[in-house]
Amino acid sequence: MIKDFIKKFIPPFLLDFYHLGLAFLGAVIYRFPSRNLVVIGVTGTKGKSTVVDFCHRIFQAAGFKVASLSSIRFKINNKEKPNLLKMTMPGRFQIQKFFRQALNQGCQYMVLEVTSEGISQHRHEFIRFNAAVFTNLSAEHIERHGSFENYKKAKGKLFSVTKNIHIINVEDENAKYFLQFPARKKITYGLSQGDINNKNIKLQLQLPGEFNIYNALAAIGVGLSQGISLEICRKAIEKTAGIPGRMETVVEKPFKVIVDYAHIPDALEKVYQTLNNLTPEAYGLKPKLICVLGSAGGGRDKWKRPEMGKIAANYCDKIILTNEDPYDEEPFQILNQIEAGIVKAKSPVIKILDRKEAIKKAITLAEPGDTVIITGKGCEPWLMLAHGQKIPWDDRAIVREEFKKLKLGI
Repeated sequence: MIKDFIKKFIPPFLLDFYHLGLAFLGAVIYRFPSRNLVVIGVTGTKGKSTVVDFCHRIFQAAGFKVASLSSIRFKINNKEKPNLLKMTMPGRFQIQKFFRQALNQGCQYMVLEVTSEGISQHRHEFIRFNAAVFTNLSAEHIERHGSFENYKKAKGKLFSVTKNIHIINVEDENAKYFLQFPARKKITYGLSQGDINNKNIKLQLQLPGEFNIYNALAAIGVGLSQGISLEICRKAIEKTAGIPGRMETVVEKPFKVIVDYAHIPDALEKVYQTLNNLTPEAYGLKPKLICVLGSAGGGRDKWKRPEMGKIAANYCDKIILTNEDPYDEEPFQILNQIEAGIVKAKSPVIKILDRKEAIKKAITLAEPGDTVIITGKGCEPWLMLAHGQKIPWDDRAIVREEFKKLKLGI
């Protein structure tokens, strides 16, 4: 592949110049559209897509025309299309083209996820950011960046180029680093401290999980920074019934089947904690938590695999390990590395390489009141295999298909 050739044979400094040159060329071709938009960049390890979605809803509720770009979808006002790129932050030309389309359709605001990989490849360059949002930081993409410190510094570059407004989760242990960057205005948020906190804003969210309270407070910070009232922000967020692939309930009864994007240890643990809190004992019986999980290949964060196994063993009554974007790694090797962290499981670990069969198995094991949680892919539209091969995929569609077969006794 051309990309592999470029990475292998072009020196790093030339590769850096190449990416920067593409960013400038994209901005020139589409006539620097961000200069006529109020651009909000959202960065962090978790919660970016949800914050972007909340912000879109807030701006619409306030009567503004808005566009947003996330790992889930491209959206201009009420029109949207799924992000099929398997890339949270698209390439330089695609970003600038989308900005131009949004501007041509009268948008005043643009909200987008900004990733460490995107920053490393200068995809954020020649975009005029009005506000930068920091959600949280935990270990991810360590192999790609060389260290956690480098990963953090990549995220920090968004704040170094954004001079107007910074919105920061003050309760994250890395908040101090992001607070050091100068800005005209800084807004902090958290559950119990910060300029915006859950003690003085009573939210009735439809989305479960403490992490979604943080996401909501971040979006409220964005809204307030743009002069939108707290009441409009609150109502827009409270109307949100769900985000695709983020703690999305696909089957409600007689047992729950939930799909979530969690693919790093910290996110996985928060999902499991939330679900345990939502499934109290009934009639003296404790419902089971049946967990389907895997880990991406391609050399991506191998360190996390046993950690995810360890977390699953702590929370899950039944564990099914399965394929999840193996790329060119040996799939069973990935499952074995996850299993290595499972010291003491509540029942024997089941390994089913075929992800569809794994989902089917989980559904057949579920009894009334149980919860099946399928993590790792959320609403991602592809399963990534060796040699660049990818096949259309949707965990949610497979759940619906297998559940229907179960009901019909097929």
